[in-house]
Amino acid sequence: MGTLYLVSTPIGNLEDVTERAARILRESDRILAEDTRRSSVLLHSVGSTVPMTSLFEHNERSRTGRILEWLAAGETLALVSDAGTPLVSDPGERLVASVVEAGHSVVPIPGASAVLAALVASGLPTLPFTFRGFVPRKGRERREFLETIAAAEETTVVFESPERLVVFLAAMEEGDGDRRVAVARELTKMHESVFRGTLVEAVAYYTANPPRGEVTIVLGPSEPDGEATSVDEAAARALAVALTEAGASPSKVAREVARRLRIPKNLAYKVVHELPQSEGR
Repeated sequence: MGTLYLVSTPIGNLEDVTERAARILRESDRILAEDTRRSSVLLHSVGSTVPMTSLFEHNERSRTGRILEWLAAGETLALVSDAGTPLVSDPGERLVASVVEAGHSVVPIPGASAVLAALVASGLPTLPFTFRGFVPRKGRERREFLETIAAAEETTVVFESPERLVVFLAAMEEGDGDRRVAVARELTKMHESVFRGTLVEAVAYYTANPPRGEVTIVLGPSEPDGEATSVDEAAARALAVALTEAGASPSKVAREVARRLRIPKNLAYKVVHELPQSEGR
């Protein structure tokens, strides 16, 4: 049976490649790469001349059968993404599931991760934390994504493009401008920076200083406003429906429900999130 190695690669600084990863990249029969042009730089740096085959989101399904044939022939393959740990917001999940089902070995080669690097450098609580991947761009998926994060009682890590960073931070600010946030940019690279502050401060800073490069955002836990002695969820729901029908955004509805009824923000967001689609927007 064949072996598929999941090789974590540097997220910027090529010195972060491990000796084990470099060896696997030199000794494998083939390398499956998200972008062969980007991976060629790493392969050159570790002295690998192993042939590459592209494996990305839109060809993963069609390539899986051929890859299983290579493994059945006893080949050793290495899967790499453009940067960091494969499968984490990158292609490969479908392939790995198929490889496991076929009975081949799947071996992880640990290494760099933008998620963990940003988390430990944030200055925010590291446990518990949730990684949510890339922020959806539009529609109901985006609305529900933002509502979930707004109510999260654990630290949350997300990826976002620099062009949409301020829009995301502003949406989060509507719910709780004092919430702590860290924005890690260009991790391990020459222009690495980590902004730490409140959402209000982050929006002001990045509005004045438009970011460039890859961005990882770490949001601290949502802080309750202060516990009410009792919570009338029916009243909270009725108020949420009325505000929603008046045209307020979900984040504004939650904030107003929390303020008027003196209930924790996370409960207010939960009430808004659970509104039926006919009543929500």
